[in-house]
Parts: sequence; structure tokens; C-alpha cells
Amino acid sequence: MIQTRRNFLQQMTASGAVGVSRALFPAWMPRLAFRPALQPGPGDVLVTIFLRGGIDGLSAVVPYGDGAHYYDARPTLAVPEPGAGTGATLDLDGYFGLHPSLAPLKDIYDEGGLTIVHATGSIDPSRSHFDAMQFMEYGTPGNKTTGTGWIGRHLQSAAWQNDSPFRAVGMGAMVPNSLRGGIAPLSLRSIADFHLRGRESELIRARQALAQLYTVEAPADALSAQAGLVFETVDLLQSLSAADYQPANGVTYPTDEYGFGMGLRQIAQLIKADVGLEVACLDLGGWDTHENQGTTGGYFSNLLGVLGSGLGAFYTDLDDRMGSVSVVTMSEFGRRVTENASQGTDHGHGNFMLLLGGGVKGGVYSRWPTLAPDALNDGDLPITTDYRDVLAEVVSKRLLNPALDKVFPNFQTTDLGLVLPR
Repeated sequence: MIQTRRNFLQQMTASGAVGVSRALFPAWMPRLAFRPALQPGPGDVLVTIFLRGGIDGLSAVVPYGDGAHYYDARPTLAVPEPGAGTGATLDLDGYFGLHPSLAPLKDIYDEGGLTIVHATGSIDPSRSHFDAMQFMEYGTPGNKTTGTGWIGRHLQSAAWQNDSPFRAVGMGAMVPNSLRGGIAPLSLRSIADFHLRGRESELIRARQALAQLYTVEAPADALSAQAGLVFETVDLLQSLSAADYQPANGVTYPTDEYGFGMGLRQIAQLIKADVGLEVACLDLGGWDTHENQGTTGGYFSNLLGVLGSGLGAFYTDLDDRMGSVSVVTMSEFGRRVTENASQGTDHGHGNFMLLLGGGVKGGVYSRWPTLAPDALNDGDLPITTDYRDVLAEVVSKRLLNPALDKVFPNFQTTDLGLVLPR
């Protein structure tokens, strides 16, 4: 039967192999960008985790040293100071502490594998989730017309750039704005679902259908060459079996409703498989806590536990390989300093970022303004460190891409001394 491209996509969608609608896949699915197989680039593997919804950074990384300015503003939501019994803050440096649900990160912090940046974020004042996320992922706060993301521009400007339009592979149907650029992502549900849940005959049929459309053995045009690269990607992913993967060091990734642990587990597997993974983007949403936040023993605490246990498992699983991995977390904005009447927190401004990996210097970095009323920005934690400075240091020192003017256009970066040169 003669195939058309439209028929092929329809059939692949019906069998679950290719996504053409974002509704088909959960938001947690990691988006992956590959170097040419078995040709590793010179820099770290970058793993970015976007905490969508605006996480309450003042509950995750607690400024307990601010005393009454913190505790009086949050009579029901404040995390108890260190030594205050069950649910108390885990002290970091005598001023800041971790929420107890992030306990798996405390050991990493103590051994120097975690850097925390506080009072950071996007300088654009928008309190719109959509706008703030778009600005942050584009890397151009206040500019909606950029059209490309900061990671996409990094991939384009890196010295080891290759011409493969399948350089980026997305585990899901939607590529995040940060990856948008001169790359053509292939959408996959997951390593396990790529095998069509054991229906290998369906995968064979799909390959045959694609071969009818393009000359992949001796490609004579660009589209046929691209189809050949699809086949190479298919062969690569077929060699991996998510069910057979055994994490190292007795690690058990969290089994959570958000699929966060599963996403990190698959990223770890791809890193260990040495398939040339360069960038992985993963989401963990649900942080828009306007009501009944549950900072201790409730919703927020539980969700923070997913983040902490997932990152802890990932770090331990990769072990020595973390020396060549940089993990960065970010969120579109923080929450207001004062809790609201519904025992929640509303949209704010300044927030925190986490950096994990063998290349970080460790510790807490912040030009902390304090939470004194006259130090706040309209009731919010001010941003004293632009998030682009944090990312720029990772890009230049760990990913070894000096083209920061391309990655973050119209922005003069400042070195903060957060990571070590690779």
C-alpha cells in the first residue's frame, strides 16, 4: 500500500509511537538533546528541572536567620527553626536551612555537591505563569518575540555543533521553550513506551512505512537524509530497555504520580549508556499553592519530598559520573513573603535555584536583602542575582561554550564564582 506522510503520522499516533498532540503525554516527560552517538562533546551533560507553578522558595530554602521578619509574616506556614523538634529546618550555614522534606540533599550539600542560590530569578515583574515561564525559558526577560530558547541557542552556538536535524529528542509531544531553536526534535513517550509496550511488530511496520516515503539507504535529498537519521535514533533507543535498568548503589527512585522519579531514572540510564546525551529537560509542576499550602506535613511538604528524593536518587545513582553532569533547577517566580488568609502564598518575585554536580563549589550564595519590610519589593523578596548569570556560568565553565552573547543576547553576564572550570 502506498503511504502518504499524513497517513504515516496518523498510524504512528494510533500505535503510540509519535506524539502530535501535547494532550497525549504528561508534562513530566523529559526532553532530550543528543550529540552524535558515541561522540561525546567536551562539556558536562546538562539536566534542567523546571519547577512549574512558582515554588515557595522561602519554605524550600528557609531564611530562619531573618527571625521575626520571616516567622511573623508566616504564622501558620513558617518552617520551624533548627532544633525546634519534628519538622524543623535543616541548618546549612547558620542563617539558611533546608526544608526537612529536602533531607536527601543535605548529605550532598555537606560533601560539596550542592550550591544553592537565593534571591534569584527573572527580573521581569510579571506575575503571569505563562509569561514568566516563557521569559525565563527564552532567556530574554520581557521579550516575547525572541522565538528561541537559551538552551537551543547554546546548542546552535557550541563549537561542536553538528548538522543533524534530530540533534534534539523529546520524551513527550511538546518541546519546552528553552530548547527551541535550530533543532528538530523527535517526540517519544519514554524508553519503555517507545517499544510500543512489547508490540515490536508495530514498530517494524512503522519503519517499513517510513521507508516507503524516503530513500534511506542512499539518500538523495535532505528529507531522505533526515529519515535515515530517524532510523539511527530508532536503532539506538531499541538497544535500551527501561525495564532491565538497575540503578547503582541500591538506589530506588521515587514512584510518584508526577512521574518525576521515572523521568530522572531514564535520564540516568541514557547518561550511563554513553549515547551522546547532551541536554535533558524535565518538569515538576504543581507549585501554585494559593490555598492550604501544607508547608509541614501537607501538600507542599509531600511535593517537595518528591523533588528531594528524586534528586538524591539521581545523584547517588550516577555516583562518579556526576563529575560530568550539571543539574540546575529553576521556577518562574517565587511566592510573597506574607501568607494569605487561605493558608497559602500568592505570586511573588525572588526565588532560589539549585546547582548539583561535581563541578559546583558548594554552599549558599546570596546577596541577601533580608525580609525587613523596607527591603522588600512591593511585599516580595527582591531579585539580587539575575538567573541568567547563574546559567551563564554553567554554560561557559561546565558546558564549555564561551558564546554567552549568543545564548543570552543583550545581557552583560557577571561571573559569580558558583562552579569550577571543567
